[in-house]
Amino acid sequence: MAKQQKSDPNYKVIAENRRARFDYAIEKDVECGIVLEGSEVKSLRQHGANIAESYAAVEEGELWLVNSYIAPYEQAKTFGHDERRRRKLLASRRELAEMWNATQRKGMALVPLVMYFNHRGLAKIKIGIAKGKKLHDKRETAAKRDWSRQKQRLLKDHG
Repeated sequence: MAKQQKSDPNYKVIAENRRARFDYAIEKDVECGIVLEGSEVKSLRQHGANIAESYAAVEEGELWLVNSYIAPYEQAKTFGHDERRRRKLLASRRELAEMWNATQRKGMALVPLVMYFNHRGLAKIKIGIAKGKKLHDKRETAAKRDWSRQKQRLLKDHG
């Protein structure tokens, strides 16, 4: 499935939260639509976005993306947008209930993983239902990653 999306000419990654997989143990990910203004879509097409320090929250039965940055679109001077406004995310009722349960009852976090244009050219965001890692878990992850790199290097040199 992932290979098909990458070969698709319309599929384009806009912003990625690379730190999320290091800081959180992601248990499940959910694809959501984003409610955007026209100038925001134009700006996203020029790759002007950052989701690294943002998060998602379920409030009053709705899902919101908080503190995400979409750069201002220069040509839209009078009808521009607020760069850090809260953006509504679109998910099914079942997914919304699942996310609410995870955050309120299980103490998990909703972390944006990647923002992209899908094969139909629609802006989507992948939200991870995640549990925060402790410091020793992060060290363990780094050690495993370093060992796998070292192993690959050894196999390459001697193989």
